[in-house]
Amino acid sequence: MSSNNNNEANTDDSILLEEFIDNGLYRLTLNDTKKRNALSEEMMAKLKSLLTDSTDNKSIRVIIIAGNGPAFCSGHDLKQMTAGRDNDDQGLTYFKKVFASCSELMQMIVEHPKPIIAEVSGVAAAAGCQLVACCDLAVAGKSARFITPGVNIGLFCSTPMVALSRNVSNKAAMEMLLTGEMVSADKAEHIGLINRVTDDADLKQETTALAELIASKSSLTLKIGKEAFYKQKDMPLSEAYDFASKVMVENMLEHDAKEGIGSFLEKRKPKWQN
Repeated sequence: MSSNNNNEANTDDSILLEEFIDNGLYRLTLNDTKKRNALSEEMMAKLKSLLTDSTDNKSIRVIIIAGNGPAFCSGHDLKQMTAGRDNDDQGLTYFKKVFASCSELMQMIVEHPKPIIAEVSGVAAAAGCQLVACCDLAVAGKSARFITPGVNIGLFCSTPMVALSRNVSNKAAMEMLLTGEMVSADKAEHIGLINRVTDDADLKQETTALAELIASKSSLTLKIGKEAFYKQKDMPLSEAYDFASKVMVENMLEHDAKEGIGSFLEKRKPKWQN
């Protein structure tokens, strides 16, 4: 696999780098290393913009979100948040704006039609941990650490709690939220926050291989499946089965399902129309 350097859209001094890679992969790298890749207003705006632009881009099949430097993402920009207190309303309007923007970003990831994989090196803290939890899959280097430290500074990680509690058990989520202690990559894998752990030196290769495997599938089928997965999760059991059955009927009528089943029976490689 080789990257297409002619399509690399951002300069190295950008806080968010984008790269189009062969086989339909699209790599977004948080690059605000001075702020430990904090989800500043600017970072969230750039992420939302690029995710929106990638939605209907047929050349993109899988998205990877990574981070440069010692932190994957340190969470919200606390200096920006503190400066917001200088407003006449002590920051009320500003805080509402920031947390609404973050919530919108996290929901965009879940609702995005393309599979999104977090490639985690270094620390994923607070909203950074939330970012990992919102991605469909996550691969981490052995040195990666995860933390929801809000209780340590008097600010419970309530919005990260939403994503965290939908990925791990209640006990595991509450332990992280109530103690504010670091969780190792191995424990994060054990509790279901991430999918797999690899040597730090192999992290990019491991994530890329996983992304390429997923990108080899029908993008239409992946879109249908991802949307259905998140919709059925909050439904009662019988309603979920009724919904999933309707999705499968509609999926069966698509060309790629006919082609995929036919290629399996004929023992040949499928030709997706996506």
